Amino acid sequence: MTKSSRPKLSTAMLILVIKLICMSESLSQAPVSEDISEAIFPFSIAVDPMERLLLVNFEQDPDSIYLGFEPQVFDDPINGSGHLIIGWRNDKKVDVYHQKTLNPDPAKYSITGAGLHQMIPVEMDKAFYEVNEQGVQAHYLFEDMQQRRVEIFIAERNEAERKPFGLLAPMGDAALNPASMPLVLLHDFYFVRSQHSDIKLSIDGRDHKLDELPMRMDGQKMTFARYSPKPLIAALNAEYKGLLEPISMADRKNTISAGDAEYRLQWKSNEPQLEAMIVANDIYPITMDFSPAFPSVNAISHGKRVRGRFAISGHESVGRIQGKYFAQQQGDSLHVRLQASQGWKPKSTKFSTWFLFTFARVFKKWPSTYQWDAHLRQDKSGDWHMESKWTRTGKILKD
Repeated sequence: MTKSSRPKLSTAMLILVIKLICMSESLSQAPVSEDISEAIFPFSIAVDPMERLLLVNFEQDPDSIYLGFEPQVFDDPINGSGHLIIGWRNDKKVDVYHQKTLNPDPAKYSITGAGLHQMIPVEMDKAFYEVNEQGVQAHYLFEDMQQRRVEIFIAERNEAERKPFGLLAPMGDAALNPASMPLVLLHDFYFVRSQHSDIKLSIDGRDHKLDELPMRMDGQKMTFARYSPKPLIAALNAEYKGLLEPISMADRKNTISAGDAEYRLQWKSNEPQLEAMIVANDIYPITMDFSPAFPSVNAISHGKRVRGRFAISGHESVGRIQGKYFAQQQGDSLHVRLQASQGWKPKSTKFSTWFLFTFARVFKKWPSTYQWDAHLRQDKSGDWHMESKWTRTGKILKD
């Protein structure tokens, strides 16, 4: 082939070749994504140990101050050992009576009803509560803040088999400004049976009739007094303002323990993402799952929007809470939101519980009214700070 017959590159072809060469050089000089040495996930579940729980309602025959009592039994290093009784007031606030062997934290009761009215250490002449094969055996005798004698006595002697089930305790509309989302998971939950039971509730010498469950359960007439010998009390994402502690990712493992939680991770582009957070306790682990996995706070780039779903579950008998998460970086602030928009999904094993959960809206709907918003900022030293708050977004029940 002669020199004059060689093919010539067109101007357009020459420009394309130059662009390809420049792109190749640019790619070879681009920084490689570095492993994140620390991860930050803004979620927490705190467990408050409790041995037994009993709720006694008399809203249809109320006292001048109270319409219900809630005995609780503790035996742990946090609360101490002894008995505590919540007095549910007509104004939707609560009074807390407790033995002096307990040291309850008043802040924990800010999410109970409309909040804490008064906390009073008292001497209890009777303080007994157990659950046996026949049911509840309980006896309390104490004076309230008005020096009135209060007596609660329940002795079930029913030989029929108890058929307990699992329940997420509903939170009514009274808690307008919750400091966390309460997760009261009641295992082996059941109602006090009306037949073959000795029941007395007396305040200042006047007897009050307990409320009744407006339907039979397991072929038996029930009071609305209810109990759990294995309650699991937890709080999701307590309101917080301060520094977030990072979790070391130096070993690049798929499972990492930090504090009271175990974090199950997946890695994407050398960045850890949270698939599940598991909090162990003496009853049953509580798990918070994310789908898709939630990215570490320090890996969410400016303007990026992250959406997905979350679920909170314990033992299968108590069902699960389901909802959505959202996160977006804007300027120097990251906004994260959780809302349990799908409410509680119970595990019904019999018609009576299916009927109860279906037609009493509060059981399944109350979680959907809780919304958590957090704003996170990174300071000049690289530390992350968070300010978070819960709000109730609507009402489930009519006053």
